[in-house]
Amino acid sequence: MKAAVVVFPGSNCERDVRVALAKSSGRDPHMVWHTETELPDVDLIVIPGGFAYGDYLRAGAMAARSPVMRAVVDEAKRGTAVLGICNGFQVLTESGLLPGALMRNAGLRYVCRFVHLRVETEHPLFTRRYRVGETIRIPVAHHDGNYFADPETLRRLDGEGRIAFRYCHSDGARGESANPNGSADDIAGTYNEERNVLGLMPHPERAADPLLGGNDGRPFFDGLAEALG
Repeated sequence: MKAAVVVFPGSNCERDVRVALAKSSGRDPHMVWHTETELPDVDLIVIPGGFAYGDYLRAGAMAARSPVMRAVVDEAKRGTAVLGICNGFQVLTESGLLPGALMRNAGLRYVCRFVHLRVETEHPLFTRRYRVGETIRIPVAHHDGNYFADPETLRRLDGEGRIAFRYCHSDGARGESANPNGSADDIAGTYNEERNVLGLMPHPERAADPLLGGNDGRPFFDGLAEALG
């Protein structure tokens, strides 16, 4: 698997993603600075977490206008797999690759802890090593993770099988107390129409080694490497 990780001023998870990708694929990904206008020939593009451009205007809004994002959008439209994690999810919505928006957490506080996710949709790439209905434990770390979309968009996402993960309790049941940020319909991750773009608010790269407190994110990257290898 050939991968590229896009790096913005303020990114803080690019190294974590790099390590997770390298461990699963056996190949070090390209690290691409935000001012680049072209991307290397890769199978996967990752927009990592952090605070791109300090999120001074709106989370992900400035990064979405970076020179490199024009190349990312072009590659996504050609069918290249694109993954946006946390701030990367925000960038994907701001660039128009995913519907909806990420707003301030419902509690108006930064949230940093492990949460449970339920795998909602079978996908040959992004959920290859998980089962539909499986509950996994992955950390979140965000202040603007409250996913919002209008009711029609939410119905379409659900009806078209484009909700990848939902927040839940450890037994897989949904409930307000299991949702860390107030996201509509408990959405933690969603696909574009073509299903080659995934935005995911929790951080699987922070749960890809037992030394980090959990290993439930490792199958995510193993599945990517298997599918794209």
